[in-house]
Amino acid sequence: MRAALALLLLLAAAHAMHRGKAYLREKVCQEYRMLGKENFRTLTIIANSRKYSNGTFEEIGHLVRDIVSLAETCCADGADPSCYDTVSTALSVKSCSADSPFPAHPGTAECCAHEGLERKLCLAALRHPPQPLPRYLQPSDKELCQAFRQDPREFADRFLYEYSSSYSQAPLPVLLGSTRTFLSMVSTCCISPAPTACFLKEKLERKTLSLLTLTSHRICSRFSAYGKDKASFSYLASLAQKIPTASFEDLLPLAEGAAELSSQCCDSVAEDCMQKKLLEHTAKVCTALSGRDGRFADCCRGKNLMENHFCILAMPPAPTPKLPEASEPTNKDLCGKEGALHATRFLFELARRHPSVPDAVLANLYETSGKLLGECCSSKDPSACLDSKRKWVEAELLPFVEKANQLCEQYHKLPFLEFKKRLRETLTQAEPEASPAQLEQLLEQRASFASTCCLPDAPPLLCASKV
Repeated sequence: MRAALALLLLLAAAHAMHRGKAYLREKVCQEYRMLGKENFRTLTIIANSRKYSNGTFEEIGHLVRDIVSLAETCCADGADPSCYDTVSTALSVKSCSADSPFPAHPGTAECCAHEGLERKLCLAALRHPPQPLPRYLQPSDKELCQAFRQDPREFADRFLYEYSSSYSQAPLPVLLGSTRTFLSMVSTCCISPAPTACFLKEKLERKTLSLLTLTSHRICSRFSAYGKDKASFSYLASLAQKIPTASFEDLLPLAEGAAELSSQCCDSVAEDCMQKKLLEHTAKVCTALSGRDGRFADCCRGKNLMENHFCILAMPPAPTPKLPEASEPTNKDLCGKEGALHATRFLFELARRHPSVPDAVLANLYETSGKLLGECCSSKDPSACLDSKRKWVEAELLPFVEKANQLCEQYHKLPFLEFKKRLRETLTQAEPEASPAQLEQLLEQRASFASTCCLPDAPPLLCASKV
């Protein structure tokens, strides 16, 4: 297994596995010989489906065939030492041809303007952004077995592609374990005399791993979109909205721990990094918060920590609390040594007083506050600059936060059709001069935003664009 995980790092280079160093060629060949052609091929499908998550099954298939052929030809006993470099160069040329069968990428043309090793390195760095929402839908047990019996190899390849591209942000070791156990379940249960009972048993055994895949994909999607600092704030705001009675000092270490977990495990090839660290983090959250809030206590009651974490992740925001008005940091505070911390504390107070404001809006505010501090605190007159920005925040941003909070609060409270009916009434009053077509467009836009971005697991990149 460890050899397989080491190989995953090498496979991530996709078009350009060769980086001009003989030792890398030898390492790839050593792994190919140790794993054998079939395991090497399986890992190539996972790694490239994950990397090019918007590529088609056929495009990934072309890429996998060429990479496996490269290893098979150039790692054979007695192969010409220049074989690897020659064939990998031919692959980069193929990537740049007008009729390339490989996954299309907007940055390919820019890479193809280079030559030789520089071109290969540029192509190797290309990666598709993650899909906004996982598209893999597991068929029924009967459909799984029909497809499996029809063509086991085609079934396995298509599953590996669909699952790995859907959960492309889950760490590679998690994807490897999850896909392997799924295919094992199908191959076992579809030849079982009692397939229904077999699937039930196997799915129960896979439950923790399935939750780990889904949860780690969400965690790492947020980390990939935000980076460590912004992800830490996002966790802080999320906890503040679920348990508004907790203090900044209670929640900040938990948020920083979640961001640290992401930075350590999202790109790690250590077999148990994500599972081990996530369970440790969940235990800390439960210890700190279950005694303070009934909903956290309910989530933390179970013996399966992965299920507990998923329960906390899916927890809707708390009702709007009755809290005194938050005190604003002074200009001196904001431009002092701990200015960023004062700004974060203020946004935390804003988040817990508006528990339904979506993550994408708060993340946007966090980024904006950082830019404002950088701009004003380095200006000739920081106080005048900050005073003018405060007026803008009060006139523009705070009303926007209120509206976003009301929109999502209604979305959480009402059935969807009732939500749309209320929203139509609100928009008709707010936009009396709008035509019916304009009102309908506004209605669909707001309803789409709410149904996607008011959720606890909202896709960060998609919702950032919608904000």
